[in-house]
Amino acid sequence: MSSIVKRSIDAETTQRLIAAAIEKSREMGKAMSIAIANEAGQLKGFHSMDGAGHLTVQIAQDKAWTATAFGLPSHVWYDFIKNDPPLLHGITHTPRLIIFGGGYPVMEDGAMIGAIGVSGGHYSEDMEVARHALEAIGAPVG
Repeated sequence: MSSIVKRSIDAETTQRLIAAAIEKSREMGKAMSIAIANEAGQLKGFHSMDGAGHLTVQIAQDKAWTATAFGLPSHVWYDFIKNDPPLLHGITHTPRLIIFGGGYPVMEDGAMIGAIGVSGGHYSEDMEVARHALEAIGAPVG
């Protein structure tokens, strides 16, 4: 018998990511939802700021889930599929898969330990907030 050992994001890091994302969102004047998933894509922490749109709740969670699927930022998916019609028209029907920015894996020593998903602005603003949160904890930004 054999097994593998996986690393997973802890509660303290989860809260630090959320706090940094809230700080940046406030600085930008945006009400956002922030989701943190563990390495398996399961929700570890979540915060929806006062005034965040209803749709942002699920999208933030799905961006984090997408980032854990292959350990890639959510915006990478579009470039991967845009010139491949079967993928473009097929994979976009995959539940929870988001192909625009705002979801990033959280990496530690080369291992994915979780992900952050942010929703509430244009996807470029969501990306800015997520990158700020990752930088605040000293994680690499993909």
